[in-house]
Amino acid sequence: MNVGLQAPAPADLADYAWKTALRARQAARQLAVATGAQKNDWLTRSAALIRQRTPALLEANERDCTAAQAAGLSAALIDRLRLTEARLEGIAQGLEQVATLPEPVGEIFASNVRPNGLLVTRVRVPLGVIFFIYESRPNVTVDAASLCVKSGNAVILRGGKEAKASNRALADLLVEALGDAGLPRDAVQLVDTTDREAIGHFLKLRDQIDLAIPRGGRALIERVTAEATMPVLKHFDGICHVYVDASADLKMAEDILVNGKCQRPGVCNATESLLVHRDVAGKFLPQVAKTLRAKKVELRGCERTRALVPEARPATEDDYRTEYLDLILSVKVVDSLDEAIEHIETFGSHHTDTIVTNDLSAANEFTARVDSAAVLVNASTRFNDGGEFGLGAEIGISTDRFHARGPCGLQELTSYKYVVHGSGQIRS
Repeated sequence: MNVGLQAPAPADLADYAWKTALRARQAARQLAVATGAQKNDWLTRSAALIRQRTPALLEANERDCTAAQAAGLSAALIDRLRLTEARLEGIAQGLEQVATLPEPVGEIFASNVRPNGLLVTRVRVPLGVIFFIYESRPNVTVDAASLCVKSGNAVILRGGKEAKASNRALADLLVEALGDAGLPRDAVQLVDTTDREAIGHFLKLRDQIDLAIPRGGRALIERVTAEATMPVLKHFDGICHVYVDASADLKMAEDILVNGKCQRPGVCNATESLLVHRDVAGKFLPQVAKTLRAKKVELRGCERTRALVPEARPATEDDYRTEYLDLILSVKVVDSLDEAIEHIETFGSHHTDTIVTNDLSAANEFTARVDSAAVLVNASTRFNDGGEFGLGAEIGISTDRFHARGPCGLQELTSYKYVVHGSGQIRS
């Protein structure tokens, strides 16, 4: 089992980062020519090890959860951190699902024969080395590694201190399985220090690292975006809306809202804000407030909301701009579809937004005008997820417009090169 390097002293962080990245670069060169069978073998071996070592993984995770409770983390954040037998089984199944996905490296996805006989093809290739910085959720350790290695990339993982023991236990078995599958063990490396200065040293290494991906709170993402010398794939906030249109099936709307807010409130695709058309607000809001109250959801609403739901707290503009990641929901009654869309564009984060409606023209207008990575009709915001969209695991949900948007799976972790075949042609 790989035990990694000893955590370096602060004075050695720059050298530690450089050596880690150099090993990743060497591993990436080997991965670029690894076969799909080798990578799939690694994925299935890793899944088997997770099942075999579930008790040890749960023990490591319990140490993290106990420390998090002592540190005063919220219940929602501890839920993000916690592993269970069911969640570990889900992680193992996720690895096996990635193994079933088509091999991306080497795919020819465009070709044409020029008038002079040259065959011009575009071939999918790995990006190289990915530096992935994330917080709290130990399942992300496995998701990120599985997608990076399957797409031919080496990955340097820098998890949050809250999940230190869980991440170490998971990374160790992934590295062990790499060796058993005949792949370079340095293809997956977990940064051993939680010193935040280390992140800055990695972000300077543009010659060794090809892409940085931060997954966490706004402060982390802003820092990475400001300091990175390589491209960054990111999303800042998940301020996700449900808009209940005048023609909505109100029972459907209630189910969609409750699922989006309550199933896992601490994730980026959870619903954070509810907009309700004035024509249905009087019927919908008192009923849904009763349901949400039973689930301990705090409502913060506009004046018209509070007239219908007196226990709702007054909402400020900051409330509408907040990703709560908790059982809190901002609410506003709107006069029209136009007002709902304007509110989403003003206060949203271009992540995930849903309309509940039986009006096809309203649905089409909403999907055309709302500029978010995922726009849904009559479905929960929780579906903006790589697994739910058929991508297998995801490395994150990007709200960028270039080079990837929405859930980022295997294809989003590749680039392409032109491969041209000739028969002696020369240019005149």
